[in-house]
Amino acid sequence: MADTENNNIAIVNKSYNGWRIDKFLSVSFPEVSRSQIQRLLKDDCITKDGEIINDSSYKVKENEEFQLFIPEPEDANPEPEDIPLDIVYEDEDLLVVNKPAGMTVHPAPGAYHGTLVNALLFHCRGNLSGIGGVKRPGIVHRIDKDTSGLLVVAKNDMTHKSLCAQFAEHSIERTYWAMVFGVLNPLEGRIESLIGRSPYNRKKMAVVRKNGKEAITNYKTIKVFKNFLSLVKCNLETGRTHQIRVHLSSQGCNLVGDQLYEKSKKIVSSSVDCDLKDFINHFPRQALHAKSLGFIHPRKKIFLQFDSDLPRDFNELIEKADLL
Repeated sequence: MADTENNNIAIVNKSYNGWRIDKFLSVSFPEVSRSQIQRLLKDDCITKDGEIINDSSYKVKENEEFQLFIPEPEDANPEPEDIPLDIVYEDEDLLVVNKPAGMTVHPAPGAYHGTLVNALLFHCRGNLSGIGGVKRPGIVHRIDKDTSGLLVVAKNDMTHKSLCAQFAEHSIERTYWAMVFGVLNPLEGRIESLIGRSPYNRKKMAVVRKNGKEAITNYKTIKVFKNFLSLVKCNLETGRTHQIRVHLSSQGCNLVGDQLYEKSKKIVSSSVDCDLKDFINHFPRQALHAKSLGFIHPRKKIFLQFDSDLPRDFNELIEKADLL
């Protein structure tokens, strides 16, 4: 290891000679992420032998002394809002929240208020030590606005860095339940592809042959409803944007209620009651729920697993499907 002191000083020993400065400092100070090191360099917050250094590609040399000056966390731009949250678990480092359908995770153009981040800033006031130098909750992963279910949120940089690493290593356990039109063939399997931006519609993601990211979804059909609908359990090995929606749609089984990836596949049979058919065909959101979540607690080093009950609208959809 590098020689370090309590005042954020690291001295390069022989084994680190020639390392990039951002890599060396992120190893020397494991509580500070590499991306944060790069921001500190850019903001004139790191010195080499007493002189400010900005070059993140600089190769360190033996016996050089580097010091970090980490600024006090700044208030985040989003405003805290007193919005009720369904907290499944919480401690000093993180919390697990059961997000309702219709709530956006992070503020964005057109949705600056009423988001999960706004709610978390209010709920965690006084208990955020800073993510990347800013007093804000660490959103490790996201689920779509109209998808319900479990999310883990970091309260400090150490937790955020550890959880991000677990996601990068694909060691986080995530299970989703989805209701789709049609029946998957085979009923249980593995979908592996590249997912990238659709060349035909920039709002959509798609299975692509090149210029995409690896995406792996393991699925199992839980129940088939008269060959019209299927309840499917999906375990994610990767977490690409719209991954389940894209993968199941690519197999000819788009999610009930999914307007973006909707195909002509709906219930059209004249043998189905019109009111029942109308309810299913016009379900107001994609029928997708993040049901379970498991990860290693960054500080306690124990595996935590959580399960979420299906929301009322999803249960009603299943009840209607049983009547087919």
